[in-house]
Amino acid sequence: MKRLLSLLTFILLNNIIMAQDTAPISFLALGDSYTIGESVSETERWPVQLAAELVERGYSVKSPKIIAKTGWRTDELMDAINADEQLAESYDLVSLLIGVNNQYQGKTVTSYEPEFEALLVKAIELAGGDADRVFVVSIPDYGKTPFGKEKREQIEVAIDKYNEVNKFFAKKYGVKYFNITPISRRAAFQENLVASDGLHPSGEMYTEWVDLMISKVARMLKK
Repeated sequence: MKRLLSLLTFILLNNIIMAQDTAPISFLALGDSYTIGESVSETERWPVQLAAELVERGYSVKSPKIIAKTGWRTDELMDAINADEQLAESYDLVSLLIGVNNQYQGKTVTSYEPEFEALLVKAIELAGGDADRVFVVSIPDYGKTPFGKEKREQIEVAIDKYNEVNKFFAKKYGVKYFNITPISRRAAFQENLVASDGLHPSGEMYTEWVDLMISKVARMLKK
């Protein structure tokens, strides 16, 4: 009888462990047009491509939950997060890419600082308080696209200043930081990296972002 109970206990615990190991990974992506994938198909969005690459590496991953909209600033993203009644209490992975519209709409870097920090704190909270499950993506340089070429140098300087801020806070809170801006700047001489609207990244550029991220993101999930 004792042996039977021990066997049943072992089987139960083993099933629990297996269930934990195979539970699908939940991924929350926060941002603006670059996260929702303006002018590309749903499958070309970088969060969707990242999830697909994780599946290729043997992970079970849910379809990403994306809170992002073309034109959103930091304050608008925070409002949307707070208003979303379908948010889970926590996610296994949370990304944050935001700020280009603050710059484009003439907001100051100084005003960006506290709003970005608040969003990053919120992202960590949505990752169950685990900063190791959060990553920040730098802002691409749209000045290298046909849309931004008239003010190319001015935009480059401004984007660098914004990225100094988000990189600083990523380091402050101990979250992973992916600098995709150099990839975006190749759009100045690689037309295939720009979407048909002449402004946003193409699916090919997003693939390059994912190639940069995938190994480190996979390691984040093993912790």
